[in-house]
Amino acid sequence: MSVEQQVAAHYTRGTLEEKILATLRDAGKDLAQLRAQDFAAVDNFHVGGHEATEALASFMKLRPGIDLLDVGCGIGGPARYFAQRGCLVTGVDLTEEFVRVAESLTRMVKLDQHAKFRQTSALELPFESGTFDGAYEIHVGMNLADKPAVFREVARVLKSGARFAIFDIMATGNGSFEFPVPWALTPEMSFVASADDYRGALEAAGFHIDHQRERREFAIDFMQRMAAHTGSAKPTLGVHLLMGEQAPVMLRNVMTAIVSGALEPVELVATVG
Repeated sequence: MSVEQQVAAHYTRGTLEEKILATLRDAGKDLAQLRAQDFAAVDNFHVGGHEATEALASFMKLRPGIDLLDVGCGIGGPARYFAQRGCLVTGVDLTEEFVRVAESLTRMVKLDQHAKFRQTSALELPFESGTFDGAYEIHVGMNLADKPAVFREVARVLKSGARFAIFDIMATGNGSFEFPVPWALTPEMSFVASADDYRGALEAAGFHIDHQRERREFAIDFMQRMAAHTGSAKPTLGVHLLMGEQAPVMLRNVMTAIVSGALEPVELVATVG
């Protein structure tokens, strides 16, 4: 099994959409009248959730009608965020179930004319050169074994002057961390790299760096707020649906690693050409 197949298998749950909709129904939601915000607790599968998506967007020079590429779209939370703001989004992901759920949830909230999804590898994007006005990846690089190759592909499909925004968990060089984590059960499936590694790979692909911001304090504050909100009970709708039974230990390991300084969420924004 290839690395990409292992990554897709790691995220596949089999009945993810059914669980999301059942949870919403149990919470009293009318499934015929859903809004994109109703999925917010589960579809922003990254540290900081919707707040982090919004923060990254502020550096992306967005405008109505812009064509965006979402690299590793998951179940489409950020894509729906940008679609609501008038962008046209194409999301790609390795995991077939994620793509299927992203399409379904997007239809339910009537954003399917603004956000489309395809199952494909970021190593071989099925788009012509110079297709997109911008691109982003959010908590995807930890699953990318060959970041330089992915960044070259992203550069290829972007128009000259387009921005590529990244929000990933990166290594600081200040110690190790425990597994499992949300993106990997074992070290062999984890490809966490440093911000310097990202910068080097981006520059080699033809990008120049416009923005870098470490978000450790933001992440700690966010995770503490979430823990205080949920207490010891499992939240009604949350990313535990994506991570499965090991969700509590995965989240605890990430929190511990960020607090200790071994890992750090980092924003990077770069322009091609």
